[in-house]
Amino acid sequence: MTGVSDTPGPLASAHAIAAGVRAGTFRAREVLEEHLARVEALEEDVHAFNLVLADSARMAADAVDADVAAGHDLGPLAGVPVALKDNLCTRGVPTTCSSLILGSWKPPYDATVVQRLASAGAVVVGKTNLDEFAMGSSTENSAFGATRNPHDLTRVPGGSSGGSAAAVAAAFAAVALGSDTGGSIRQPASLCGVVGAKPTYGLVSRYGLIAFASSLDQIGPLARSVRDAALLLDSISGPDPADSTCLQDDPPSASARLEGGVEGLRVGLVRELAGAEGISPDVVACTRDAAEALSGLGAKVDEVSLPAAVYGLSAYYIIAPAEASSNLARYDGVRYGMRAANHGTDAADITEMYLRTRSAGFGAEVKRRIMLGTYALSAGYYDAYYGQAQRVRTLIIRDFEAAYETFDVLLAPTAPGTAFELGAKTADPLTMYLNDVCTIPSNLAGHPAISVPFGVGDDGLPVGVQVLAPALGETVMFQVAAALEAAAPPVALPSILSAGRTG
Repeated sequence: MTGVSDTPGPLASAHAIAAGVRAGTFRAREVLEEHLARVEALEEDVHAFNLVLADSARMAADAVDADVAAGHDLGPLAGVPVALKDNLCTRGVPTTCSSLILGSWKPPYDATVVQRLASAGAVVVGKTNLDEFAMGSSTENSAFGATRNPHDLTRVPGGSSGGSAAAVAAAFAAVALGSDTGGSIRQPASLCGVVGAKPTYGLVSRYGLIAFASSLDQIGPLARSVRDAALLLDSISGPDPADSTCLQDDPPSASARLEGGVEGLRVGLVRELAGAEGISPDVVACTRDAAEALSGLGAKVDEVSLPAAVYGLSAYYIIAPAEASSNLARYDGVRYGMRAANHGTDAADITEMYLRTRSAGFGAEVKRRIMLGTYALSAGYYDAYYGQAQRVRTLIIRDFEAAYETFDVLLAPTAPGTAFELGAKTADPLTMYLNDVCTIPSNLAGHPAISVPFGVGDDGLPVGVQVLAPALGETVMFQVAAALEAAAPPVALPSILSAGRTG
C-alpha cells in the first residue's frame, strides 16, 4: 500500500477513520494500536471493559488492511474500533452480562448487530462492563467491579451501559454499542459527555441481545458526535428474520438530513420533565438554554404537556421486573452458566440446586427485581400491579401521540443531575431508580430518543439534553440533534486523555 501516513489523533471520528482506511491514508492496524495503547494506559483506572479482545481485534484489523490492499470494497465502518456491551452475544467469546451466573459462558453464535458490524468492516476492541443483566443506573451492580467516569474517576459513568459510554469518552473506541431498557444508553451518555441514542423499538434486531425486559430493550449507538452515532445506527438497523419483533420495512436513515438545520421545525419542551421535582436546577437551565438555541436557529419552540409521564417511573418498575422475572428464569444451573455446589457436594434435589445456583449467581439488584416482578405477576396481584402498569403505559403512548400532532420533536433533560459519586446511591434503590425518570417514557412508548451533550452543571461535569421523536422519526431526530450539537457550549475533554494514568 502506498500513501500511508500517521494515524488520526485520539479523538478522530469514526467517519474520518473509515474514510482514511478505505483511501489507504493509514492502516486499520495502526488505528487499532493507538486505541489499544490508551486501553493499556488507562483501563486500570476506568474499568470500561470486562474483556479486551486485543488478539482478535488485530486479526480483524489486518483483514481490513488486506482487503484495502486487494482493492476490495469495504463497509462504512472500515477499520473503526468498536466496543460492545457485554450482553451482546459474540461467538466463542465470554458473554457474561457482568453476572457470576453466566461465568465464562461462550455463545455459539453472534448477535445480529455483531454480524452487521463485521460486515461493515468494524474492529471489535472488547466487551464492556455493565450493571448486572443491565439492571442499574451507575454500573456499580457489576460482579466484576464498578466502572469509573473518565471525566472524574470518583464519579459513576451512569448505567447500565456505563462501560460503553466510558470507553467512548476515554477514546478506547471510536464508537460503542449499548442497550437501552429504561435509559441505559442515554443516561450514561449524558453523564459521560457523549452522544447516545435509543432507536424505535424494532428498528434494530434484538437477536443475540441477552434479554432484560423484552418489550422495552433496544440496542443503540454511543459516539462522540451525532454524525458518528447516525453512522453506527444506520450500519446495524434493518429487518432481521431471526427477530420476530424487528420491523420488516426499510429503516429510516439517521444520516439523511444531518445538515438540514431546524428552520421551521416545531419543538415541544416537555413541561413535566423540564421542571419536574428532583431535576437539578443546573440541568433545567441547560435544557432551557438548548430550547433557546433551537429557537435562535429558526425552530418554533413551545412548552408541551405529557400528563401521564409522571407515572412512567412507577409503571416501568413493575413492567420491567415482571419481564425480567420471566426472562431470567432460564438461568437455573442446568441450561446456562454456573451450577453452585455446597462445599463440593451435589444438591439433594433440583429445588435445592436451583436455590444455591441463583442465590450465588445473581447479585442483590437482580434478585430484588426478580422478586418484584414475580410478586407483580402472582395470582391476586396481576391486575392490581402489572395490568394497571400496562394501562398507564397506554396513557403515556396516547400523550405522546397527542403531542406529535403539534410538534415534530420534543425536548427534555436526559438525567436529573450530573455524574454522582461512587457509592452515593447504592444503599437506596429508590433514589437510584429516579435517575431514569426522564428517559423511561420513550421506552414505554417504543419511540426513539437521543441524548446530546449541552453544557455542564455547577460542578463542571457534562449535562445531556434529550431529543425525542415519534416512532420511526430517527431522520428528524438526528437532524435536530445535529443542530443542537453545533450550538452547544464546549465541554472539556476527560482529563485522563492528557494526564495519562492517575494511579
